[in-house]
Amino acid sequence: MAKNDIVVIGTSAGGVEALSVLVSRLPADLDASLFVVLHIGSGIEGRSYLPEILNSAGPLNAVSACHLQEIREGTIYVAPPDFHLLVRHGHIELSHGPKESRTRPAVNPLFRSAAAAYSGRVTGVILTGMLYDGVAGIA
Repeated sequence: MAKNDIVVIGTSAGGVEALSVLVSRLPADLDASLFVVLHIGSGIEGRSYLPEILNSAGPLNAVSACHLQEIREGTIYVAPPDFHLLVRHGHIELSHGPKESRTRPAVNPLFRSAAAAYSGRVTGVILTGMLYDGVAGIA
């Protein structure tokens, strides 16, 4: 990733349609990596179907993020259920740390970690939200 362009997106369950529309309008040759946290409610474990939804919606490859996975341009990384998605320089970290704003994954840890790793190369997007999650992180 030469340019290190990072887009971090936070939304709640009500934002899946908005997220799908956003992804549908992205170019296939997008020179950035996208990271998505979706509030899916507490107690939900297992697998998220959001990567499949986003793959159907647009041209970029969407995947469930994996711990220590290398960051690649043109890929959408989705936080798996019950894990915070953190962006480190060049790779992803998944954390089972404390819930923030009563949720895990939470948007704020994603936004904070991306800003710490890539500072001026990060764009933050809040589509919908829950409580203050995302607001503090985007600051």
